[in-house]
Amino acid sequence: MISIGVQTNNIVNDSNPAEGFRLLRAAGFSCADFSLNSYLTNTSLYQLEKNDFFDRTDAELEYYFASHKAGAATAGVTIHQMHMPYPAYVPNGGNDLNNYLQNTVARKSMNICAFFGCPYIVVHGFKLARNLGSEEAEWAQTENFLDSLAPLAKERHITICIENLYNSSGGHLVEGPCCDAKKAAERIDRFNARHHGDLLGFCFDTGHANLTGIDFESFLTTLGDRLKVLHIHDNDGVCDLHQIPYTFTKTRENTSSTDWTGFLNGLKRIHFDRVLSFETAPVLSAFPEEMKMQALGFIADIGKYFAASITGNMSGPQETA
Repeated sequence: MISIGVQTNNIVNDSNPAEGFRLLRAAGFSCADFSLNSYLTNTSLYQLEKNDFFDRTDAELEYYFASHKAGAATAGVTIHQMHMPYPAYVPNGGNDLNNYLQNTVARKSMNICAFFGCPYIVVHGFKLARNLGSEEAEWAQTENFLDSLAPLAKERHITICIENLYNSSGGHLVEGPCCDAKKAAERIDRFNARHHGDLLGFCFDTGHANLTGIDFESFLTTLGDRLKVLHIHDNDGVCDLHQIPYTFTKTRENTSSTDWTGFLNGLKRIHFDRVLSFETAPVLSAFPEEMKMQALGFIADIGKYFAASITGNMSGPQETA
């Protein structure tokens, strides 16, 4: 049965995580995308800065997140996916930083994922095509990183999910890693065959797909059951804004900037029955604090509409429990 999820960022805080999870449940979400990436941000990493959060031992990290785990359980919210801090490789970061990201941050992220009983963790592929001269060489570096995590993924019963990304070139947004569905499908199949398990899957990001001009329905249909998790959000086709679906239009006739029809058709064609997860944390800082619940409820209602569209049950959206 299709469930509805959303990021924990801007909702669940460390001082009182139980309250945040209670708000999520009250707004209509039964699943959460735990924002592990908020503990070591991309803005810091691209400035070659890191903090000491992941220097904690595994036991210390489990203690740190124990109240989050308990709060989610009490609220009846399943932590269905989480996002590993990214980038996992900084092109100009040097060996010290990049070894730290691979050998410390990535491995401890996997252990945190297992502690939550979370089945999926999303990683960003390395953005190295221009540095290395080809997309194939770029993937080879990403695959080496994924190979290093495969034994831990198998031991911890976690599926790592690669994500379609964008990149920038000369002030323009262009395709980044994992924007070719056929290549992604073949690479996932080879990886899983080599490691004898369902250890690699795909996260389809609607906002990134809109920025790079991906055909939603074709991409999703090609992925099929390799699609494990979603990042659902909207933008104007120019910037990665992470806003509410149907927010942006291309014309005065209100043609949506994002191909939501293709998105739903694609999910319907592959009989998607997992979690419709919204990556819309910035929305909650755009609205006044007093409207947080209304904004969350609206996002959850869109999720219910999506679920009903996919299942063909438009007269009664599926339950999120």
